[in-house]
Amino acid sequence: MNEVKQIVADIKKGNIKPIYFLMGEEPYYIDAISNYIEENVLSEEEKGFNQMMLYGRDVSVEEIISNAKRFPMMADYQVVVVKEAQDLSRTIEKLIAYAKQPQPTTVLVLNYKYKKIDKRKALYKALKESGVVFESKKLYENQVADWIRRVLSGQNYTISPKAAQMLVEFLGTDLSKINNELQKLKIILPEGTQISAEDIEVNIGISKDYNNFELRKAIGERNAVKAFKIINYFADNPKDNPMVMTVSLLFSFFSQLLHIHGMHDKNPRNITSALGINPYFVNEYLTAVRNFPMKKVSQVVATLREFDVKSKGVGANAISQGDLLKELLVKIFN
Repeated sequence: MNEVKQIVADIKKGNIKPIYFLMGEEPYYIDAISNYIEENVLSEEEKGFNQMMLYGRDVSVEEIISNAKRFPMMADYQVVVVKEAQDLSRTIEKLIAYAKQPQPTTVLVLNYKYKKIDKRKALYKALKESGVVFESKKLYENQVADWIRRVLSGQNYTISPKAAQMLVEFLGTDLSKINNELQKLKIILPEGTQISAEDIEVNIGISKDYNNFELRKAIGERNAVKAFKIINYFADNPKDNPMVMTVSLLFSFFSQLLHIHGMHDKNPRNITSALGINPYFVNEYLTAVRNFPMKKVSQVVATLREFDVKSKGVGANAISQGDLLKELLVKIFN
């Protein structure tokens, strides 16, 4: 993210602000900026007297301000980091007076995760005027694979489209979890490696053959034998392959097929742009469009809505996940 790079670049140049208010739904970038400040603003010798860690559940806004107003000892700055600052959401407005006149020798970092302050209010305006307000937005699922590629590219690695898709399917949009797994792979694999589906399977434990990605492909090809093999694997490993996730992915897939059916120009480039998918997967979608006419796709979407409810235990308490998935496949292929 360019904004994160700019914040880090400014700190490197010595352009350090007295307040960094880091807020939003995606904790990964909040942690990244906060950790960079903790590790780089002060030297190791200066940190003992001048770096303080506070937690929102344990302190008041008044106590934070009191600590922020202290002067550094034998250093240019003191750093005060407030973790879980969102626990102070009911009283955070009390920070306004300090935000208007912050201590110039203090770097106050507030990690306000999973929430954000009202941009129309005085606190936001005061923070913007005197410091940095950074909003970390959650990535959509179709953006995460590109994020993985960008992160690895900056570290001299590449990743195959299938391997990236496996990580997204297994770990969702949690960038911190994905980054942790990428760090493990980097320890094992030398620089310059292209991370493959086999690497993901061997080192992270995600099956390259029995996953929702392969199920979607098998269904799109109308390969019932392969699809039922995958479903049987899911039935034997329900904790690693929750039905809710499978139904959600298939619903998204068939909704996209409906979109393609409605397009006048089904050129692969247009499909990539309209659906926001990797060009690598376009042929898979085109195959599915040929195998599932629009009327059938509409029926499958309605069926998936029905099974989404069942997957959550409504009206199907006595039926196992495996049996529900088998019933779903029969309805899709018929």
